[in-house]
Amino acid sequence: GRDAEALDQGGVSGAAIESLAENFSDGVVAPVFWAALLGLPGLLVYKVINTADSMIGHKTERHLHFGWAAARLDDLLNLVPARLSGLIVCAASWLLPGADPVGAWRAMRRDARHHRSPNAGWPEAAFAGALGLAIAGPRVYHGERVDDHWMNDGGRPHAAAPSGRMGLRVFVRACWMV
Repeated sequence: GRDAEALDQGGVSGAAIESLAENFSDGVVAPVFWAALLGLPGLLVYKVINTADSMIGHKTERHLHFGWAAARLDDLLNLVPARLSGLIVCAASWLLPGADPVGAWRAMRRDARHHRSPNAGWPEAAFAGALGLAIAGPRVYHGERVDDHWMNDGGRPHAAAPSGRMGLRVFVRACWMV
């Protein structure tokens, strides 16, 4: 939903890292968590609700009254996996030269709860701290500016292409840990 036309190279890289972080939680950790906890039925229920949130859980006039249930259920089902995702990113950062595990931990502990999403802030802040970047912050969606808190406030203000590659390395290392 972000207006890509308004992004420079750093903005695109930062958005990619935010997406990578959130998808690590939603697409890797949460499905494994629910499958381990409740087996195939748990995995199926999680994926149905997560997909419904992706499709109709937007705060647009069209979906506001219909998608709220999917969005709230998705928030509930991701409470534990999102926090686990942040911890896994912190641990993966210990194993990756060039990543900052202490920065990941500090950013996650300080900034995650300030994200507009109750869950996305945990992996996003951990990724941002591990990479030494400030991500999230003010953004433009559908022509309207959304003032959100920075994840890893005080980090480098714009992501650069090498940070995107390092973000992928953190992601892959974290996936191996799951």
